[in-house]
Amino acid sequence: MSRIGNMPIDLPKGVEIEVSKGNVVKVKGPKGELLQQVDPDMEIAIEDGVLNIKRPTDQKRHRSMHGLYRSLIFNMVEGVTNGYTKDLELIGVGYRASNTGQMLELSLGYSHPIIFMVPGEVKVETINEKGKPPTVRLTSNDKQLIGQVAAKIRAFRKPEPYKGKGIRFAGEQIRRKAGKTAGA
Repeated sequence: MSRIGNMPIDLPKGVEIEVSKGNVVKVKGPKGELLQQVDPDMEIAIEDGVLNIKRPTDQKRHRSMHGLYRSLIFNMVEGVTNGYTKDLELIGVGYRASNTGQMLELSLGYSHPIIFMVPGEVKVETINEKGKPPTVRLTSNDKQLIGQVAAKIRAFRKPEPYKGKGIRFAGEQIRRKAGKTAGA
């Protein structure tokens, strides 16, 4: 019994879902269009603006895919209606961020700036306010892609546990360690 897999997905107004041959789910909405290949064993039923996913048997493989594909389709519906946003903060003296179109330029204390090309499906914006750390804002309708891009940017300079310097997600708590103590 999958709690997540059995939950119905309510389709908001303006969202269209097509299931084509080979169980390819196409979700169209005001913010764009997304595709997802679903395992051919899973049955997708759309009735009265509600989408349900059913599994054929209780095999371990079918049980595990049931909740997975329900979550993926739900994230697609959410993405084409509202979209997703991730904010990354640059914490450290002299850390800067700027963008020209889809090209993100980061100064992170290395001897050279890091230039990163953001995929076209993700909009990038840099925010530099006085008194606050520089922020990189990523916006997209694809939750998986935006998470992958944010993780890649964060990997350029992960937050370190002693001073907390590095790139972190907005609101992320970093476990801090005590430094060396003076010898007695």
